[in-house]
Amino acid sequence: MNLNLIQSKLSEMNTPKGGSQKANEKALSFWKPTIGKALVRFVPSNRNPENPFTELYFHYGIGKRTIISPTNFGEKDPIIEFSKELRKTKEPENWKMAKKLEPKMRVFAPVIVRGEEEKGVRLWEFGKEIYQALLSLAADEDVGDFTDIMEGRDMKVETVGPDSTGTAYNKSTILPAMKTTQLSSNNTEVEKWLANQPDPTSFSKRYTFDEIKQFLVEFLNPEEEAPKTENAGDDFLALPKTQAEPTPAPPPVANKAFALKPKETIAEDEFEDLFK
Repeated sequence: MNLNLIQSKLSEMNTPKGGSQKANEKALSFWKPTIGKALVRFVPSNRNPENPFTELYFHYGIGKRTIISPTNFGEKDPIIEFSKELRKTKEPENWKMAKKLEPKMRVFAPVIVRGEEEKGVRLWEFGKEIYQALLSLAADEDVGDFTDIMEGRDMKVETVGPDSTGTAYNKSTILPAMKTTQLSSNNTEVEKWLANQPDPTSFSKRYTFDEIKQFLVEFLNPEEEAPKTENAGDDFLALPKTQAEPTPAPPPVANKAFALKPKETIAEDEFEDLFK
């Protein structure tokens, strides 16, 4: 049996077929723990050698899309701006909505999966719990810099499924290997891994301020055609008026423009009033 041919065939079968090139590239660039045990090595980031972790913030549940927040790139985020205004009303329902709208943090780190070194550096995406565990290990003087290419440590990742967690999700735990080891004894391989790493920001479509604002308006008014917000810039006070005469609204109640009841939508004038 030619083991090289077997390995080549296995790699071919594991390569995603069909779909967009971007989706296939993402599938090959990310690693996700599956139920069982795995051994991974965190690799120094070629974008920030002092910190292998990249924190990115995303909006989930605004329509059917995941939106990477413009704040990741030093730009204003209309959803965050709107959330701040909701909190100024001090209404409990508005605060609940504000919390729902705020972006959630996800963390990305470059890793090599032991036994799958031929796949190169991939990104492991995880949340706050795993992140805190890794930071605690790095701060522990008995562990320290586990990304060191000469004296770092592999990490044992054990993942259990819903039967064990009691939820609909898997859960992973991390323990450092007892012994320190090299990233690789092959210098050429190490150089390749340090140079070739996926960029975690490259897999999310970046929307403009006005596009994100339009998504927000549509989310707040799911049962009616939302007003367009092109060229609105940073001005939240000036959503364009529709041509039709608006239906007379009931007398406003102070600080309750967005204290919504179930299935209620937000009228355009209410959207504007929040910022006045």
